Parts: sequence; C-alpha cells; structure tokens
Amino acid sequence: MPEVKLRDVQFWTAEILSERRADGTVLVWQNGKLPPYPPRLSDRIKHFAKATPDVTWMAERGPDVQWVRVSYRDLLKQIRSIGQHLLDLGLSQDRPLLILSGNSIAHGLMALGAQYAGIPSAAVAPAYALLSKDYEKLKAIRDQITPGAVFADTITPYLPAIEACFPDIPRLDAQLPTTEPTHVDLANAATGPDTVAKFMFTSGTTGSPKAVTTTQRMLCSNQAQITDCYAWLKTEPPVFLDWAPWNHVASGNKVFNMTFWNGGTYYIDAGKPTPQHMGETIKNLRDVSPTWYFNVPAGFEMLIEAMRHDDALLHSFFKDVKMLMYAGAALAAHTWEELERLSIKATGERIFLSTGLGSTETAPFALFSTEPQAAPGNVGIPSKDLILKLIPLGDDRFEARVKGPNVTPGYWRAPELTAQAFDEEGYYSLGDALRFADPNDASRGFFFAGRTAENFKMSTATWVAVGPLRATLTDALGGLARDVVIAGEGRDALAALIVPFRPALERIAGALPDAQLYADPKVRAEIAARLKTYNTRVSGSSLKVPRVMVLEAPLDLDKGEVTDKGSVNQRAVLRHRAELVDALYSDDPRVIKG
Repeated sequence: MPEVKLRDVQFWTAEILSERRADGTVLVWQNGKLPPYPPRLSDRIKHFAKATPDVTWMAERGPDVQWVRVSYRDLLKQIRSIGQHLLDLGLSQDRPLLILSGNSIAHGLMALGAQYAGIPSAAVAPAYALLSKDYEKLKAIRDQITPGAVFADTITPYLPAIEACFPDIPRLDAQLPTTEPTHVDLANAATGPDTVAKFMFTSGTTGSPKAVTTTQRMLCSNQAQITDCYAWLKTEPPVFLDWAPWNHVASGNKVFNMTFWNGGTYYIDAGKPTPQHMGETIKNLRDVSPTWYFNVPAGFEMLIEAMRHDDALLHSFFKDVKMLMYAGAALAAHTWEELERLSIKATGERIFLSTGLGSTETAPFALFSTEPQAAPGNVGIPSKDLILKLIPLGDDRFEARVKGPNVTPGYWRAPELTAQAFDEEGYYSLGDALRFADPNDASRGFFFAGRTAENFKMSTATWVAVGPLRATLTDALGGLARDVVIAGEGRDALAALIVPFRPALERIAGALPDAQLYADPKVRAEIAARLKTYNTRVSGSSLKVPRVMVLEAPLDLDKGEVTDKGSVNQRAVLRHRAELVDALYSDDPRVIKG
C-alpha cells in the first residue's frame, strides 16, 4: 500500500542545541531567539479591532441554539467598559476578580476586561462551588488571593458557595457593565510585562490549590512561542471549537489567547467528553469545522465512535483541520490509528496528530512534537527561548526542569512553595520524567516517562515507571478502559484499577446498570483475555499486571481523583480507595486475573 500523504502544515524549522555536563545533566534548547512581542495581550486585541473589526472573536449557542457572536470591534468596546467598572469598584492586584462559572462569552469578556485595566482575574473550577460539600478548596483560594468581587453567569446556583465563602464582596453576573470609560485606557497603558494578568490554580489533587502568578510576559512570550511553532497561524487565523474549561491552563491560557493573538474565532463548545454531554460536541462539530482541535483521549474515543456511523460529522470534522492535539492522559495506539484511518477516509490524507508537555507554571506551552510520529508518546522539543534541563535519574530517564520567559515567577503569597519549585539555577521543576527518543540526538524529542511523584518501588526494589505503564496497559485493553491506576508500591506484584469505557463494554454485554455490566461474565472474560495477552508479551515484574478490578463507583472530583477536564490522578485514587487496593491482593470475586 503506498504511503498516504500527510496534510501540509507549516511548523517551525528548529535547530536543536545541547550541552552535557560532567555530572550527567543535559541542557537542550533551540538555536535563535523569538522575534519581539507586545508587552501586553490587549495590544493584539486593539490590533484586530482596527484591522478586522467585523470578524467574530467568540461565539456561543444562544437560547434558540443559533450562534451568538461578538466581533473584535465589540470585544474592545466591552472590555474597556468592564475594566472601568472594576476600577470603580476598587479592584486591584490585591483585590482581584474571582470567576466561578464555566466558559461563556460573558466570562471571557469579564476576564479580559479585568486584564485590560491591570486587574488580575482567577477562574476556578465551577465544581468547587457546585459539587463540593465543604467548599474547602474555595476557601483556600479565597485566603490566598483575597478577591474584591465575584462573577458568575447566573448567580443563583452559586449562592450557597458565595454566602459561605464570599459574603461581603460585590457580585457580578451576565448583565455586563456598560460603564463609560474614563481612565481605564491610562490603567491599560500602565500595564507591562511584569503586570499580573491572572492567577491560575493547580488542580489541588495533593492538597489545597496553589495560585500560580501569571504575568503578561509569560502570556505574551508563550503566544510568540506558539506562533513560532504553529507557523501557519501567521497567515491563517485559526478556528477553534473547544470545550476544555478555562480554569485549566491548556484552554484558559493557550487556546483562549491563541484566538485573539492571531485574529481567529473561538466557538464555545458546551459539550464535554462524557456520555451525557458528548452529543452537544458532536452537534457543534457538524456545524463548525475547526482548523486546530484539542481533546483528551476519552473525548477522541467518543468522537471516533460517532464518526464511524456519521459521514456528515466525519467530513465536517476533517474538512479544514490542520492538527489534532491530545493531552490530559496518554493516547492509546488504537485511538491514534483509528483517527488516522478516519482522516484518510474523509480527506485522502493523514492529519497531523501530536502532543506536547507543559504545566500551569509554564503558561503552558513548553515542549511540542512537530516531527511526524508513527505512534503516540513523543512530547517533542523545547520551544524557542526555553531551556530544558535534564537531571539523570539513574537509568535512561531524566527529571525535566525548564527556564524561560513563559515560566512563572512563583506562587502568589507563598515564598516557601516558590523556593521549593525552583532549583539553585532558577529552573522550574516540572515533576515529570523524560526519556530521549534517540540518546544521540536531542532533536528527535523525548518520551514522557511518568510523573516523578507517581513512580514507586516494589518490595523487590524494582522501580515502576507509572506513566508509560498506564498508557501501555490502557492500550492493551483495546478501548475497554478509559484509563488505569497502577498499584503495587511495596508489594511483590503489580495490579490495576480499571476506569471503564462504558460504550465499549456495552458492545459486549448490552446496556446494563453499572454493577451488572462490570460483573457480566462476557465483560470479565474479555478483560481477562486481553490482560493475559498483554502479560505474555511483556517481561519483568515492573510491567506485568496479573490482577485488575473495574472501578464501579465514579471518580470523585471533590477528592481530587479526577479533574473537571477528565485527567485521572493516580495518587489520589490510590489514597482514597485503599480498600480496593487491598482487595486486589485478596480472593475478592471482583478481581480479574490474566
């Protein structure tokens, strides 16, 4: 069969340099420097409000399901009014705007209005207010940043949390201010690279959320790095359809800012990669053909399932897209292969599929893979002006640290946490382990080798690289699992808790209630067969997983087991489900052996 052509996409032409120190530490960076970039994000909004005033900046479904749009002309007009109103309320860096609700045009305008006036905003996971029982994370956030006002599209659902946590500050909703600008433009002109643009919170899965200080320098340099990488953006304004929450850095910084940095259009997708909400995403993708598309692996699995039976969706999705990006968890090889198969069916071409590595503290764009890959896993090379520092871990893995203009100066009002996050040379520790794709050529990129905090030793003193093992085992289960959680620290054998992918299990046993579905003999037999096949193909106790159990109870966001983006936290699941881990090593009938 002839090689299928990859759809033409213009990326950077990167020259990678490296230096190996006597102690084994390796430094990796791109040759050359970023071109000059503006001192503040709002300069790009002003540019497009003048250059392309009628182009849609953002759109969302209205009550009649038609798209409600805001142009670049209206974007600038409204954020000036909002910024003036927030200044009149006395908001400042020490009294920022707290945003509780999910993605919406009103949310976006409020955040940019605050930023225009030099006032930071802080979007937090709506679940902290709507699903939490004790509001502990919300109270911790309050105590860190001392907000001066709180915004929610509709106040009523958030009232219990607001009354409990923010009883004495002004409340703002979707009835946006129309205050006449007086001195807001002077406030905007006074902002610069060191101005705090926003506070982004880590997920708080191992404790209270930390407020990452996010400056204009971080955001502007990061957009310059992104545009250097995705070189086609310089001449082709992007079209996004995105569901990922803005309280997470991937969408809230990267995609949100990519839109107006490049004069593009952002369609807010009210769907989510869950069985209950994926239908909304599918409806929107029949209507909007994105040029750049992100999803978590579970979302791509659901999209694949829909495209197999819906040619209109298939062709709309692949019509204009130049690149697909996955993150949040490892992508299974069968998902990668099926996306390629469907893209060829729809267009006759393979669509570029890739990932990278970053964090809330890096704004987030840090590493990205632009070399075509045969399979998932390569996170690429460092972006321009970023230095990657690799600390040897004693095998072929290295701890990753970074330094660059897109890296945070630290955690807000937390000097001790800041000091712990940086080494003596000022490099921020990502907490990730990497492995060279080619030990002799850093330009070939790096493979993710797990979170350093997740890896553990078995009773035999054998190290287990949890991240790659989770990806490999999930892939071996052939779509039956959305993810797996690896157990075995201090034990003589590994085991796993399976986060099930219900649509795949229903194809085996039908639409049964959860407990019946997971206990169905046909489901158990299929899992056992695939597990046995996997175990016969690997060698060594650090890879073999002879015992698994399907998680019946859903992962708990309030306990930090999963984020609202769908990422599973290994440590939190093991901590909160210790009794299931013990059951894995017993004669419990729920255990599946393979």
